[in-house]
Amino acid sequence: MPAMACCVDPAAANFPPGYAIATPVSLPGVLSPPEAINNINNSTTSANVEPSHWSPSRSSALYKIDGWGAPYFAVNGSGNISVRPYGAATLPHQEIDLLKIVKKVSDPKSSGGLGLQLPLIVRLPDVLKNRLESLQSAFDYAVQSQGYDAHYQGVYPVKCNQDRFVVEDIVRFGSPFRFGLEAGSKPELLLAMSCLCKGNPEALLVCNGFKDAEYISLALLARKLALNTVIVLEQEEELDLVVDLSKRLSVRPMIGVRAKLRTKHSGHFGSTSGEKGKFGLTTTQILRVVKKLEQVDMLDCLQLLHFHIGSQIPSTSLLTDGVGEAAQIYCELVRLGAQMRVIDIGGGLGIDYDGSKSSESDISVSYTLEDYASAVVQAIRFVCDRRSIKHPILCSESGRAIVSHHSVLIFEAVSTSSYESPTMSAVGFQYLAETLSDEARADYVNLYSAAIRADYENCLIYADQLKQRCVDQFKEGLLGIEQLAAVDGLCDFISKAIGAYDPVRTYHVNLSVFTSIPDFWGIGQLFPITPIHRLDQKPNVKGILSDLTCDSDGKIDKFIGGESSLPLHELEGDGGSGSGTGKYYLGMFLGGAYEEALGGLHNLFGGPSVVRVSQSDGPHSFAVTRAVPGPSCGDVLRVMQHEPELMFETLKHRAEECCCDDGNGNGNGNTFMANSLARSFRNMPYLVTTTAASSSCSLTAINNNGFYYCNEDDEYNAAAADSAAGEDEQWSYCCA
Repeated sequence: MPAMACCVDPAAANFPPGYAIATPVSLPGVLSPPEAINNINNSTTSANVEPSHWSPSRSSALYKIDGWGAPYFAVNGSGNISVRPYGAATLPHQEIDLLKIVKKVSDPKSSGGLGLQLPLIVRLPDVLKNRLESLQSAFDYAVQSQGYDAHYQGVYPVKCNQDRFVVEDIVRFGSPFRFGLEAGSKPELLLAMSCLCKGNPEALLVCNGFKDAEYISLALLARKLALNTVIVLEQEEELDLVVDLSKRLSVRPMIGVRAKLRTKHSGHFGSTSGEKGKFGLTTTQILRVVKKLEQVDMLDCLQLLHFHIGSQIPSTSLLTDGVGEAAQIYCELVRLGAQMRVIDIGGGLGIDYDGSKSSESDISVSYTLEDYASAVVQAIRFVCDRRSIKHPILCSESGRAIVSHHSVLIFEAVSTSSYESPTMSAVGFQYLAETLSDEARADYVNLYSAAIRADYENCLIYADQLKQRCVDQFKEGLLGIEQLAAVDGLCDFISKAIGAYDPVRTYHVNLSVFTSIPDFWGIGQLFPITPIHRLDQKPNVKGILSDLTCDSDGKIDKFIGGESSLPLHELEGDGGSGSGTGKYYLGMFLGGAYEEALGGLHNLFGGPSVVRVSQSDGPHSFAVTRAVPGPSCGDVLRVMQHEPELMFETLKHRAEECCCDDGNGNGNGNTFMANSLARSFRNMPYLVTTTAASSSCSLTAINNNGFYYCNEDDEYNAAAADSAAGEDEQWSYCCA
């Protein structure tokens, strides 16, 4: 008899783990040996068994790290993700082990760590500098090799990541080659003005976005402050404000126009391109702008042409088409008498999120930095030479390509969900058999017969019918929850035995998707996610990631490569379920652009802790130059107009009313409760999973009322308190 019959034989000794089964007289008896179940299990799993040997290089291939990560991320010999801060020029001793960074940051201060809580953003300024230099080098080479008669000087669009230290780093790193900033709102303009006061005086300050009188006045003030400011007209009406305010303030403005090109990017990010795009002027509007400037004797102020094909331009052929069209408009403006100097090609320089190097994907590109720069220079040079127009200064707003690689989000998987077969006694199964309806009993008999015939397709059909009939009985109150669980276990076991069971497991991660990866939730943007350690071990589990929020959308179930699950390892110490004792860290890469600015406060989960890590000559090749805990519960409550101090006083007063003392008449109970409440306001909203933190706490019940207090502040609280102590203390420099 086929081995499958044993799966439905109620007397089989090897029924699903945890079952103890008796044979009811109304059901088929024992017809197969116990060994049959082992045979079916072996036959269904042997095809999936791979050689036990595993290596870091196999993990690198599995997670496509060499594709999306090169030249900044790789798997080292220890099976951990390492950072190559200088790209391809990084020497072996300069590589930084991400796991060592996590240990340094999360270990308590008593152990030499910083006592910060995860999730964590690791900023890598060396990578940021290398990206900036690589972009500049690509354009410099294209200019020199093609005999282009002008130079390239880019700007960083601060909307990609407005973090103070990111922007300041870009201005400092880019100063030798006149790298500037682009702003799209009044607060962005203010921060750009402040940062560029320390930058190269020739660096451009490009003012984009919709503008009112205050915005334009601010931009003109920047001009008065000797900043190389360009006001780019997004709407025709803005010109009247520029003309009027510049005369009032006695400032000769530098004006640009944003053109709506006919060239359209067909991908997801191309919605801002084409004639129907959100921003820019049509050719008719541009002609009216030229005429009006000529009438007020300000045509010489028009010096820049700006356009934007769309983010993540997939191929250089589309790029060449759009740049060529814009170059024609530039030449026409020169012909009409404008003193044109600069072509700003906008954003669009894409990055390869999935390592596929494909032009058919929204998350990949089929070109390199060098290919991109060469295509831009060649397209503009060709048009200008043919029209005998002087080559313009080249500018781009390549924010995504500059900052994406420099930031890594690290978070912990705290538990997994897996099915456990329910237990049932012999009496219990006898009761189940007796309470089955006639239809359900018929399904059971059919299921058994199908198993004997090795008709596994019908096995699934009858199992589903049996399960549904039992659910109906349960809803009518005719079946107990224990019996329903037993039927669920039987049907799931059958699915596993014949290879039809969905093996994907849910890993619960200490993270909010809405806060830290909002583009995944909002537009389906995929980012490379991989374990940052244990990559010398084979990942045997297919998993999806579920966050802490009370929202069904708070999960990650799509991954690069078109996968609906991610290869993961069993959590150590628990056999793959529960929380375990070993830490399991995952990293999301290439998320340095947009994610922090777009993140929300769903369920009042705030942002992660942040550390700034530079390469150094220390024993572990890195130094933490800045460490800031993530927002506390009090911080996020304050954002939503609550007043944590008043909330604390209210709760403290209620505690005094409900729990006067600890039973000894000394009032310690009130003190303990007040300390516990204060600590909750001070802590981050995320789960505290650090062993060191929990071991430093002694939890004690107060009057058996279920209240607990910590008689020692954990290390994270100390770090949080330090963060509020002052700017100088936050700038601690820690070598590792």
